[in-house]
Amino acid sequence: MKEPGPHHPITITPHEGVVRVRAGGRIVAETARALVLREADYSPVLYIPREYIAADALQPNARRTHCPYKGEASYFDVAGGSAAAWSYENPFPAVARIRRHLAFYPDRVEAIEA
Repeated sequence: MKEPGPHHPITITPHEGVVRVRAGGRIVAETARALVLREADYSPVLYIPREYIAADALQPNARRTHCPYKGEASYFDVAGGSAAAWSYENPFPAVARIRRHLAFYPDRVEAIEA
């Protein structure tokens, strides 16, 4: 486990406004409670609380990866894209705010409107 810091900053802040995710011809997520995770030089990522994602929209995927700053990521298939979303089920303490949130790959769903 590595801690975020000046060499690899990570910030998590509330997103201002509504976020909608469209996949399979429908809205699969919609919330005004998304979080924005900014990490080093990567593009910002929107994390959506699970309770705002359609229960039938996700199917677990066997894929797992490890981030030394966030922990183990689990992946989910979404209508219109394989492994289109991910979640850190037990994130490291420095990013604990993203627990029970999912993020979507913009190129694996129809749209992420923010």
